Amino acid sequence: MLRSVILAAARSHKVERLVETAPVSRDVVKRFVAGTGTAEALDTTSELADKGLCITLDNLGEDTLTPEQAEVTKGAYLELLKALGGAGLTADRAPAGAQTIATAEVSLKLSALGQAFDEQLAEANAREICAAATAVGTTVTLDMEDHTTTDSTLDILSRLRRDFPATGAVVQAYLRRTESDCRELAVAGSRVRLCKGAYKEPEHVAYQGALEVDKSYVRCMNILMAGEGYPMLATHDPRLIAIGQDRARWFDRSPSQFEFQMLYGIRPDEQQRLARLGHTVRVYVPYGTQWYGYLMRRLAERPANLGFFARALVSKK
Repeated sequence: MLRSVILAAARSHKVERLVETAPVSRDVVKRFVAGTGTAEALDTTSELADKGLCITLDNLGEDTLTPEQAEVTKGAYLELLKALGGAGLTADRAPAGAQTIATAEVSLKLSALGQAFDEQLAEANAREICAAATAVGTTVTLDMEDHTTTDSTLDILSRLRRDFPATGAVVQAYLRRTESDCRELAVAGSRVRLCKGAYKEPEHVAYQGALEVDKSYVRCMNILMAGEGYPMLATHDPRLIAIGQDRARWFDRSPSQFEFQMLYGIRPDEQQRLARLGHTVRVYVPYGTQWYGYLMRRLAERPANLGFFARALVSKK
């Protein structure tokens, strides 16, 4: 119920204005969002890389409704990639079979590039970003959004991979279709991020209970670990992390043949612990001015984060 309330708040402009104007919101957001521009994103990336962590950067955007808005988002990614390359932050970290692991890559939502009104435009914009990423020695991962965009996103991914085979996919364990998608994606050279999912979905397409979602996550993990691709396990759940480590041993995967992913600002000590154990840990780092929708979905994913947010709102510091 709490998750539903938070997701409803994510769509409320009234709540959005309240949060944006609260005096302490800046301090709260700073924990989860790495600033509003390229320079701040670059600083955060450098700090995390110095700690032995990998990074994927997301330029936050919501409700792109015009080609002009999509062009602005594309431009932000091109600027970011140029800056990452210039700072030497896209260097390979370690071999992963026939692949390499870039210190910093980018994640992008096709909706921010025009998918809602022109799929061809979104694909063209994504293709330009993929080319820029390749030019500086890194990769792109296509974020997954609500279930109505899943087929479109996977179709565009398939076409992009013809020219940019390292382009990463994202699948969401709460969708009933995801086990089947994992079987199709668990092929050589395929980078696949497995997450739980953060959108409110109807019961006929998505599991509703936390236990059901966790069980689906493990089933999907097994498929990816048994396959020939490169699994990217996006979770903060201690049980799922432990299961991931166990499955890696079971399927004879070295730490360079899969990675853990966690959100910026959530469980940083655990990120460091796993990195010290030799695991590749990639931190999902969002930045940009349109942070509200992202923040609310993060709270919905892990309602315990709401306590931190609430304390900050009433704090006088």
